[in-house]
Amino acid sequence: MQVQVKHGNVAARPVAAWVVGIVEDGGALRGAALAVDRATRGAITSVRRAGDFTGRFLETLVLYPRGLRTRRVILVGLGPRAELDLHRVRLAAAQAAHKARALGVATLATVIHGAGRGGLEPERAAQATVEGTVLGQYRFGAYRTRAPEAPLRRLEVIEHDASRARQVREAVARGAGWAEAACLARDLVNTPGQDLDPERLAAHAREIARGARLKVEVFGVPQMERLGMGAVLAVGRGSVHPPRFIVLDHRPAGHAREETVVVIGKGVTFDTGGISLKPKEGMQRMKYDMGGAAAVLGMFSALPSVAPPFRVVGLIPTVENMPGGRALKPGDIVRTLDGTTVEVTNTDAEGRLLLADALAYARRLSPTVVVDLATLTGAVTIALGHLAAGLFTEDEALARELSGAAAASGERLWPLPLWNEYAAEMRSDTGDLLNSAGREGGATLAAVFLKHFARGMRWAHLDIASTAWSPADRPHERRGGTGFGVRLLLEWLSLRAASRAAARAS
Repeated sequence: MQVQVKHGNVAARPVAAWVVGIVEDGGALRGAALAVDRATRGAITSVRRAGDFTGRFLETLVLYPRGLRTRRVILVGLGPRAELDLHRVRLAAAQAAHKARALGVATLATVIHGAGRGGLEPERAAQATVEGTVLGQYRFGAYRTRAPEAPLRRLEVIEHDASRARQVREAVARGAGWAEAACLARDLVNTPGQDLDPERLAAHAREIARGARLKVEVFGVPQMERLGMGAVLAVGRGSVHPPRFIVLDHRPAGHAREETVVVIGKGVTFDTGGISLKPKEGMQRMKYDMGGAAAVLGMFSALPSVAPPFRVVGLIPTVENMPGGRALKPGDIVRTLDGTTVEVTNTDAEGRLLLADALAYARRLSPTVVVDLATLTGAVTIALGHLAAGLFTEDEALARELSGAAAASGERLWPLPLWNEYAAEMRSDTGDLLNSAGREGGATLAAVFLKHFARGMRWAHLDIASTAWSPADRPHERRGGTGFGVRLLLEWLSLRAASRAAARAS
C-alpha cells in the first residue's frame, strides 16, 4: 500500500472515502470533524442528533454526502475521550480500514486520530493510525480461487497544519513499514506446511536479508552435526525435509562492539507432535508453530527503519516435526549443544529442544541480552486466553523494557513465574533433564527448562502460543496468523536505540 502525508483541507481532497474519528462525549465537533460537517451542511451533526451515531468505540457509519470531493465519509467511534489511548486509535483505524475494504475503496484518506481533542502526542498517534489502517485491511488470499475484495491501494494522511505534516512524516512511514512487516509474518504463518518447509523458510530469510542488507547464514545438517546441535537434529530427523538453523546478522558500521542483542524465534513449520501424535482436532492450525520465527523475520524486514546502532542477531532453528521411521521417540536421550542430556518424555514438547540449542549458540555471541519468542505451550493459552502472551524473566529491568514496548505496540505481555522450585520437576533419572513433566504449570515448566540453557545471560522468554493465532476476527487481526511480536520487537529495539542516543548526548 502506498502511504503519503498530505498538507491541506480535509474537505477538498478527491478520494474514494474519508475516515473521520468521533469522540463519544456529545460535545461540539472540532477539527476535521467540524470541517467535514460544515462542508456537508451538517451531515455529521444530523446523524448525531438522530442518535444514529454516538461515537461509541468502534462504531461505524458510512455517509454519502454532498459538498465534498469524496463519495463516502466513514465515521468511526473513538469512545470516551478519557479512555482514548494509542491502541484504541490503532483499533479504530483498523475498523475503518476493514469497512473501506468491504466497500471496495481503493484510495482512503484519514486524519490522525486522537492528536487533537484526544490529547495524544501527534507522532505516536500518526504511527498508530497508519499501523491500524494497514493491519485492518489485511487479508490472506493466496489460495482463493476467487480473490477477496481488492486491498486498499493508497492511504493519504491529511494534516491541516503544514509544520505538523512535516513533523509526522517519519512516524507515518514507520507505522506503514512496521505494519507491513507484521503482515509479512502473517503471510508466513498462514502458509500451509506443504509450501513452507525448513528450506523454504530459509529462502525467505535470504530474501529478507537481501532487502534489509543483512548478513545471513543457513546451517544444514552437516554443519549442525559439526557444531553438536543434537536437539535440533533429533527433532527434525523424522521428516523428509531436513532441519535448518538460520542466522541473521545486523552489524552496523562503527557499532558499539560491547552490545549485541540476540532474538530467537522457534520455527516448527508443521507440528504433528511426532510420535506423541496430536489429536486430529485443530491439527491443521499447527502450521502456525513457526510464529516465533515469522516474528523474527518480520522484525528484520523492517529493521532498517530503526537502524539500531548496535549488533542485532536473529537465530531461527527450524524443523518439521513428523512421526517418520527415524523420528525421535519417547525415552530417547538427546545431547544438546552445551552438552546437557535431555530425556524425551513427550515428542510434542519439541520447541524447547530447538530453543535449547539456539540459546547455547547465542551464548557464543557474548550477548548483552537475549529474547526468545515461541509458540511453546498450550498451557499459556489456558492461563491467558488469546489477548496476551506470557513473559518469563528474572531480570526486572528487562521485564520493564519489554512491558513498555508491549504497551506502546498494543501487543500485550503478562508476567508469569520462573521460580527455581519448579526445576525439581524437570529432573530426569536417566539424563540431566526431562523435556516435559506434566500438564500443571506447563508454561512455567517449559520456561524453567529453557532457563537452564540461558544461564549466565540476560534473557527473557515470550510464550506466544496464545497470541500468534487468532481464533476470531478483530479489528486489526483477521482470524488466523496475527504476526504477534513483530511490532513489539521493533518498538523494544527503538526504545533501546533511543536510550543509547540519549546516553551519548548527555
